[in-house]
Amino acid sequence: MASDDLFAGVASSAPEKSAVSAPAASSPPLAARMRPESLSDFVGQRHILAEGQLLRRAIEADRIQSLILYGPPGTGKTSLARVIAAHTRSRFERLSGVESNVADMRRVLMSAANRLENSGVCTILFVDEIHRFNKSQQDILLPDVESGVIRLIGATTHNPFFFVNSPLVSRSHLFELRPLEEGDLMELMRRALSDPVRGLGDRKIRAEDKALEHLARVADGDARKALNSLEIAVLTTQAGADGSIDIDLAVAEASIQKKAIVYDGDGDAHYDTISAFIKSMRGSDPDATLYWLAKMVHAGEDPRYIARRIIICAAEDVGLADPMALVLAMNAHGAAELIGWPEARIPLAEAAIYIATANKSNSAYLAIDAALEDVRSGRTLPVPEHLRDGSYAGAERLGRGKGYVYSHDAPGHYAPQDYLGAFKRYYEPTDQGTEKRIRERLENWRAQTAAAGAGKPGGQGDR
Repeated sequence: MASDDLFAGVASSAPEKSAVSAPAASSPPLAARMRPESLSDFVGQRHILAEGQLLRRAIEADRIQSLILYGPPGTGKTSLARVIAAHTRSRFERLSGVESNVADMRRVLMSAANRLENSGVCTILFVDEIHRFNKSQQDILLPDVESGVIRLIGATTHNPFFFVNSPLVSRSHLFELRPLEEGDLMELMRRALSDPVRGLGDRKIRAEDKALEHLARVADGDARKALNSLEIAVLTTQAGADGSIDIDLAVAEASIQKKAIVYDGDGDAHYDTISAFIKSMRGSDPDATLYWLAKMVHAGEDPRYIARRIIICAAEDVGLADPMALVLAMNAHGAAELIGWPEARIPLAEAAIYIATANKSNSAYLAIDAALEDVRSGRTLPVPEHLRDGSYAGAERLGRGKGYVYSHDAPGHYAPQDYLGAFKRYYEPTDQGTEKRIRERLENWRAQTAAAGAGKPGGQGDR
């Protein structure tokens, strides 16, 4: 893959071999060289690979069937697939969801069938970025997965329940790989610095703890990023008079540069981040709200998308407790669309903070859903005669609109009459903010209606 060629040409750019220590141009990058070769060599993912855990037991007992591994980049999905193949003495075949076509798939599947029949050797088919295969491509795998011709290991950064065909998901064990902890990344880098064969141990390198800690922290759980950054620090640092390469904090900072935000526009991180943003506004935490907003701003999320989420939150979670929230959210949407990045961050932040700190009520949301449920369930009511259209010729003869009282002609501009034809309450205001005053008015009006004998329990559609 392209990431494996990151340092392929570094050596050729060095002025002298003695000045900058570098491997041959054909040498794979450090992250590739340091892939684990066994389960004991694997770092991180203790929740699935520690002694006694299901996946560990299945590998050791050679009871692996089809798997789907999902998680962020650099968490060891490819490495784990290779370890499984080695441990189970299976043939390892790799396909790419980006690069491989149907012909590639059929060739690999045919070879796997022949191999199993002729030599009894199982094939582990590793499909990297399996979510990139379309439905037809994924369906091609099903017969050979079901028959046991191949043991499929699919790798994806996306939630497989959303991006992988249901038949494949149902026939596979799912395991989530998590971002590596800083301690895990430190261990990997120290291994790389001490390993003279696969790593950088054949060089005289002095790496400060603070430098390694910085690389581990900024790598954000991505082993590939940590090791690649360490390698580029070594390859681009001039050796001292004694031939040693000193990696201090400044070198580490320059090598890893800006923190890579894990945020895929159509992946889990996208949906998880917007979910955290909305829940932080709903939970009245402006600081968390601003952090998740900042993450989306930094990642270049569409400001209109963010604004639409704010509008929904204003209507659903603030509602009538503070009607200005929806007004401000709508105006923030218009402003963000007009000015774009980077200035759009300001009205979006203003609206998000307002909603996070506003009184909360979901009464309107609950009310409309309750009414919809009645309609969908067939609890339909005829329009009462006094509410029917009486504006056309002949309406009076049919009794349309007879008895209707015009609200503005009544005291207090409220006429106590039946507007539904049944006793049913959908909207129950809370005591939050503006809605408290709404509740007081509504209680007064409902009392007047009850006293007048309109809309009382006992009518059509009572529940």
